[in-house]
Amino acid sequence: MQKSIRPHWSPQTKIIVVLLILAGAVYLLRQFHEVIGPVVLAIILAYILYPFVNRIERLIKLPRVFSVLLVYVFMFLIVGGLLTLVIPFLVNRVSDTQLNLEDLRKQIANLIGGSFTVFDITMDGRVVAERVVTTLQQILQPVIGHTISLMTGIVSSLVWVIFIVIISFYLVKDSRQLGDGVEKLVPPAYLSDYHILRLEIGSIWSAFFRGQMLLALIVMVILTALGYAIGLPYALPMGVIGGLLEFLPSIGHGIWLVLAALLALIRGSTWIPLPNWAFMLVVIGVHVVFTQTDLNYLIPRVIGRSVHLSPLVVILGIVAGAALAGVLGVVLAAPTIATLRIL
Repeated sequence: MQKSIRPHWSPQTKIIVVLLILAGAVYLLRQFHEVIGPVVLAIILAYILYPFVNRIERLIKLPRVFSVLLVYVFMFLIVGGLLTLVIPFLVNRVSDTQLNLEDLRKQIANLIGGSFTVFDITMDGRVVAERVVTTLQQILQPVIGHTISLMTGIVSSLVWVIFIVIISFYLVKDSRQLGDGVEKLVPPAYLSDYHILRLEIGSIWSAFFRGQMLLALIVMVILTALGYAIGLPYALPMGVIGGLLEFLPSIGHGIWLVLAALLALIRGSTWIPLPNWAFMLVVIGVHVVFTQTDLNYLIPRVIGRSVHLSPLVVILGIVAGAALAGVLGVVLAAPTIATLRIL
């Protein structure tokens, strides 16, 4: 049987195809921008769960639909367990703010003392402390007072969560049929290229997710160790939260810093004899150093090495991904660049 010969594309044809693909991608982004994010998340979830379903199907000999259901039940149990640990912790911390503002006012008043003079202007330390606490209350009140609005937004977001779960469920269940259907669309002369691309791109994304899990574990250990070292209250839960937020580079760092700074200001250190406001500055300083280490060393090396990209390319990709696609672009910048390089 004579082997089919792949037709050769001229440079002009390649340019035209690339431009048409870019034009189509821009059109889809503009027309379906609200749906693209959830669909991408559904594909990522299906991609992560696919190996577990295959392993259960081989080991237990269950029909595929029951294997998929079993994996999703385990996923819901794990997510539910994490939420039962994290949400009460966050709620308790927000509730403690009201109880500790009076202590904070006393600390500021003791720090400032009585009356003092600045540029020939005499100020009463107690009045200054009162104004500082009032300002802090005004800052925290929207966060505490809008809890109902926040819960309403979470409930409305459940529609998208259900959409993502349903789409990912059918992607995992019917993955073989979908793969066979796509393969039938490939011209016979290009089947060998299609198989090579599928294997190489699949290995890139598998390595990326393994690298992301490793990075989250490293960050979890580092933040927990730093928390215990400086006396950050609830160091272990904060370390776990920091590891989970590592899936949102830069943005996750900001969220963790706000939580840790408020915790430091309200509770203080567990063993360092510093005023709460001074300990908050220590936490901010430590986190700034950690953030620079994470962005410039850990992420480029762990993620870049897993997708075979240089650290500089990963950093530039994160910046470009944030500008083009927000949070999702930041998370998927490295594997997307590696995929484009293969193509």
